[in-house]
Amino acid sequence: MSKVKYHYDPETLSYRKIERKKGNTIKFGFIFLLASALFALLLVFISSQYIESPRERALKHELSNMELQYDILNKRVENAFAALESVEERDNSIYRLYFEANPIPEEQRRAGFGGVNRYKKYEGYDNSKLIIESNKRLEMLEKAVVVQSRSLDEIEKLAKDKEKFLSSIPAIQPVRNKDLKRMASGYGYRTDPFTKVRKFHFGMDFTAPRGTPIYATGDGIVIRADNNSTGYGNHIRIDHGYGYVSLYAHLYQYKVRANQKVKRGDLIGYVGSTGRSEAPHLHYEVFKDEERINPINFYYGNLTAEEYARLLEKASLENQSLD
Repeated sequence: MSKVKYHYDPETLSYRKIERKKGNTIKFGFIFLLASALFALLLVFISSQYIESPRERALKHELSNMELQYDILNKRVENAFAALESVEERDNSIYRLYFEANPIPEEQRRAGFGGVNRYKKYEGYDNSKLIIESNKRLEMLEKAVVVQSRSLDEIEKLAKDKEKFLSSIPAIQPVRNKDLKRMASGYGYRTDPFTKVRKFHFGMDFTAPRGTPIYATGDGIVIRADNNSTGYGNHIRIDHGYGYVSLYAHLYQYKVRANQKVKRGDLIGYVGSTGRSEAPHLHYEVFKDEERINPINFYYGNLTAEEYARLLEKASLENQSLD
């Protein structure tokens, strides 16, 4: 039941009932509803500005977590760059230097990506700069890793070539010291045993009993094993590659044939005195690019420093050769 309101009239000293007009009631009702609606909208606005919804809280947490993950990722990229730079430093200053390869320039290792804007799809967001920088560093790291990987592939190939080279050059004495009587004659001017004329002797003569084993001084392929070369008698020639050829003359017997592959230290024949020879011995020569060079420079593979010094002293004596 609605309340009845009265108005006190001081002139008549009486109360008069207040009659509400219907139009005023509707008007006041409309104003009340409008004020309520405005108040409700105000509450919604305030709550939207200062009060987070569960979805907003979840999205905000997800964004915060993403920023944290990007920071962690950037730190990991920095650590990866630091480790890679250490490898690059060793690559340029040790590996490539050792194998006589040119160092890789810094601008090649850190070259960027030209052309169109590769990161346009990341623009327009609150964290665009962070995302773009992270992607740039990742791509730089990926490229640097590719460059370094190719460099290591090249170093591996150079190492294999170096290993092959070191095992191919004639680097040991063809007759073991324990089998030698003496080193009869070295490389240089010597007296010919038959004509007694001083002439250049292009090899080294190792005196040893007939049948003493002779060994290949480096890896290679036998290109000759015959007696069809004047003065050498039964002889063997081994092509070691890289321009090196070794020759073993006056043999008693072969243990290899032409086109046969041999390894350093393989038995290839026996000491004899065939051809133009005064006594059983091995005449040994080394060729580099078809020029005969002093074999004394190639015995570092199986002689001690003292043994090499003694051999060098004997080889330098200008005496009579045996062939």
